[in-house]
Amino acid sequence: MQIAAQNRKARYNYFFIEVFEAGIQLMGSEIKSLRDGRVDISESFAKEVNNEIFLINSYFSRYANSSYMNHDESRPRKLLLHKKEIKKISGKIKKESLTLIPTKIYFNKKGIAKLEIALSKGKKLHDKREVKKKRSWEREKKAIR
Repeated sequence: MQIAAQNRKARYNYFFIEVFEAGIQLMGSEIKSLRDGRVDISESFAKEVNNEIFLINSYFSRYANSSYMNHDESRPRKLLLHKKEIKKISGKIKKESLTLIPTKIYFNKKGIAKLEIALSKGKKLHDKREVKKKRSWEREKKAIR
């Protein structure tokens, strides 16, 4: 598994409840920029529209060698999931007021781009402080050894 882009802030800002793997509907120039690692998903989220799930606010930079067939950098991209998964996700989003956050984009063994999305709930400020304390404590324990 080759990771192309990661959302490092996601674990810090959200509690992950359930993780899903989805395909992404991309154009050729978007795949090229993804393989170059010129993608940012740190501010993006997923949203359900008409029983389909879209990745919103993701940034795939323009591919330099593509001419007139270049893509729009921040267009919504359709996520490819099974109908059962979409129903499950949309039900939990509506019922429990959760958020769909992309955690990483990677290439599987066959070379196909996949997106890992997580049903998540936002952390409060005191939860974030607790995580910082725990991390610093673990760092200090390793330094003492």
